[in-house]
Amino acid sequence: MSRSKLILLLALPILAGLGVGLWLNQVMAPATDLAPETRVGGDFTLQSADGPVSLADYRGKVGMVYFGYTSCPDICPTSLTMMASAMKLLSPQEQAQVYGIFISVDPERDTPANMKEYAGYFHPNFIGVTGTPPQIAEIAAKYGAYYKKAEIEGSMGYAVDHSSTIYIIDKNGKVEDQIIHGASPESIAASIRRLL
Repeated sequence: MSRSKLILLLALPILAGLGVGLWLNQVMAPATDLAPETRVGGDFTLQSADGPVSLADYRGKVGMVYFGYTSCPDICPTSLTMMASAMKLLSPQEQAQVYGIFISVDPERDTPANMKEYAGYFHPNFIGVTGTPPQIAEIAAKYGAYYKKAEIEGSMGYAVDHSSTIYIIDKNGKVEDQIIHGASPESIAASIRRLL
């Protein structure tokens, strides 16, 4: 084997590693590091059991926004439990400055009433909201949240496959962090505390 071929073979894994590292840096970049045109998030207005809810209603507080649905068998309850556990790591004074918004990706089945009951089960500072399918689709697109109906056998008729990201919202209503599924309550609480 020639020396140039040997150098090329040795360099390929290093170049591949650099490429993966650059890709991960872009994927895992905090929301604030992104150019304005690629930033996720934004204000919205959806319906709760107690009336319309806008992200702007919570200016001056730090929030968590999560997309899911009440019939979700595992991912949503796990994520909302982690969010609630993170809240419990905060002092009562800190908790008073933090909210959670649970947005339904199943507006056909989730009503404002059952969204309120479901979200409130996890923490009293959590609110459940829903809207029309076009409203939900528009908001999910702004946040980069994925969801899709999946037909299943049985009485439920369908499930909803969806992404599982907790969006940490600063006091001005901007997404400052995106926490992926499986994060610890400690890491969620730390992200919130940075913004309080």
